[in-house]
Amino acid sequence: MPDVMSDAPAVTDAPAHVAHQATRTRAGRRTRTASFALNVSILAALLAASSAPTPLYPLYQDQWGLSALAVTVVFSAYALALLLALLTTGALSDHLGRRPVLAGALLIAAASMVLLASADGASSLAIARVLQGAATGAATSAAGAALLDLENPRRPGRSALANSVTPVAGMATGVLVSTLLVRFAPTPTVTVYVLLAALFLAQAIAATFTTETAHRHAGALPSLRPRVSIPLPARRTLLAAGVAVGAVWALGGFYSSLSPALVHLVAPDAPQTARGMVFFTLSATAALTVWALRRRPPRATAIGGCMSVLPAAALTLSGLHGTGLPAVYGGAALAGIAFGAVSQGVLRMLLASLDERDRAATLAAYYILSYLSMSLPAVAAGAATQHYGLGTTSHAYSITAALLALAALAALTASRRGAARPEADRSH
Repeated sequence: MPDVMSDAPAVTDAPAHVAHQATRTRAGRRTRTASFALNVSILAALLAASSAPTPLYPLYQDQWGLSALAVTVVFSAYALALLLALLTTGALSDHLGRRPVLAGALLIAAASMVLLASADGASSLAIARVLQGAATGAATSAAGAALLDLENPRRPGRSALANSVTPVAGMATGVLVSTLLVRFAPTPTVTVYVLLAALFLAQAIAATFTTETAHRHAGALPSLRPRVSIPLPARRTLLAAGVAVGAVWALGGFYSSLSPALVHLVAPDAPQTARGMVFFTLSATAALTVWALRRRPPRATAIGGCMSVLPAAALTLSGLHGTGLPAVYGGAALAGIAFGAVSQGVLRMLLASLDERDRAATLAAYYILSYLSMSLPAVAAGAATQHYGLGTTSHAYSITAALLALAALAALTASRRGAARPEADRSH
């Protein structure tokens, strides 16, 4: 009888224990969901800040007399600083954890916004963009890797989709908000950066309370040595698809830095807001494309994106030969389809079979290739514009992008056949 009485409380406590465990599980899910949402917002804010200056470039040119070369140098200062940050800090969050890297990078991003708001010439603008690029590079790979860490087994592919759609959606938002501020705010070159600085500060604070998804381990200092570390399966994918990434990101760099000048050349009487909205068209169309093609096979998606580069280049050039502003916007929309399809397809191919320890470094390698393709051709285009004019430069740039897309199409098609051959061999 005493034994029976001693067992009774355990039986009575069992339902309470189960309920407590269920409550903890639900709380853990909510925390992970909140962490996922915060990392998505961080990626979006960082890329919004990267594109926010695009509608402001004409204002800077009017105020300070900047040339097309100066604009592309300012644009590329950001991209090259981001590249250096990816090369050095791309894997840092794998060692220190996602939270400290994100919080520190967001504080630096907020400081760069303050410098942008107080810039008074091309030099101070370029310095601020360098600081912004460094912060974005450090945060991008950490936030992207955190999204992969927080993958929900019940919703496979959500993290890869977020890594694909969030950057382009962020760029579209940044251009749109900045364009609206140019139209309605009394001091647009200050207001947009003050708003972004406040957002980054709030995100830095919130990041310290999120779920830590990376296990800290030794090697943080050695990881800062500039290098590109890509696991073998991802390396093969990047070799096959790298030209495609280069083609669409080069187009993105052209539209991001020189589209306001192109609009002015094609339609000199177009309103100020029309200049910034070309890049909004590209980035918004890219975001919609990523979402629409999220369930399509990634390799086929990338191949379709390469095919879209050709009519995009042709339509953009036709704007210089009498068809006017609608053709420029149509070309930007097709370029956005190409950008979204290639970026999403290649990123999904890269992330298909990665271990946790390789995520941040692989994302860093992808973004290194992307921003290198975006910045160097843009600087070359700015220099060419000084010597040969924007019309001639646009022709050369578009034709080069089309040739790269054709080469990428051949490489992706060949790699698809190579991947299909072992499957056929195994089936026999």
